[in-house]
Amino acid sequence: MMNEEFLKQNGIDIEKSLDLFGDIETYKDTIGEFILGASSKLPKLEEYKNAKDMNNYAIYAHSLKSDAKYFGFTKLAELAENQEMRSKAGDIYYIYETYDELIKEVERLIHVIKQYLGQEEPNSTPVEKLNETSDICANREVYTVPTILVADDSNIVRNFVSRIFSDTYTVGVAKDGKEALEIIKSNRGFNNIKAILLDLNMPQIDGFAVLEYMQKNNLLKEMPVSIISGDSTKETIDRAFTYPIVDMIKKPFNDTDIKRVVEKTIFYKEMQ
Repeated sequence: MMNEEFLKQNGIDIEKSLDLFGDIETYKDTIGEFILGASSKLPKLEEYKNAKDMNNYAIYAHSLKSDAKYFGFTKLAELAENQEMRSKAGDIYYIYETYDELIKEVERLIHVIKQYLGQEEPNSTPVEKLNETSDICANREVYTVPTILVADDSNIVRNFVSRIFSDTYTVGVAKDGKEALEIIKSNRGFNNIKAILLDLNMPQIDGFAVLEYMQKNNLLKEMPVSIISGDSTKETIDRAFTYPIVDMIKKPFNDTDIKRVVEKTIFYKEMQ
């Protein structure tokens, strides 16, 4: 297993990342999840690039950017952010011209991570292609104990929050708005979802559609929502607060930030 100096030599901003994870042991325990997340996101990026579907392409580029920021992958975060912004602008030519650079940087980082974790020899050949990997499945059953629901397309965010609250709450997860709505519908009236942490930028059904459903069905007091989002534009913030959400926190966040928001969200429910 390599040390932290090895990460620095490979362009990883480990100090910035530890501001979020708190200590190197948590970082080590979590960094392998980047490979899991990339294995599910890259096939989607390829699919939407080939289909020239820039709206969905932007969603996955945004998610890859957020994951990169958590682990101090500065170059990848910049590449993914450029892809996100240009795809939102409909610049298909830029996407096609720079796509290979993005993929090569992901593959390079996977190679570095595996060496760091002792899963690959230092002189081995970098991975050429990622395979689709299964992800955490959302539990659509009725919760019978106090539960925090995390709806986010990043497995890193979902697992990070799950670790933080593992000793105090059951943490339910949804990897997109469709799964979130299924869970919400199954649990309405049972009073065990104490707080929902909701990402806005998700595939299939986004966070705004979830908020719209909850508002129309008078569920935002029963299941109070705080937003976790990498989009901090004034337009997005203003739109989010047209709904009676409790709070909004920008990614990437650390354990102190998320604990504060969850406590505030649960307190809001208790006061109803």
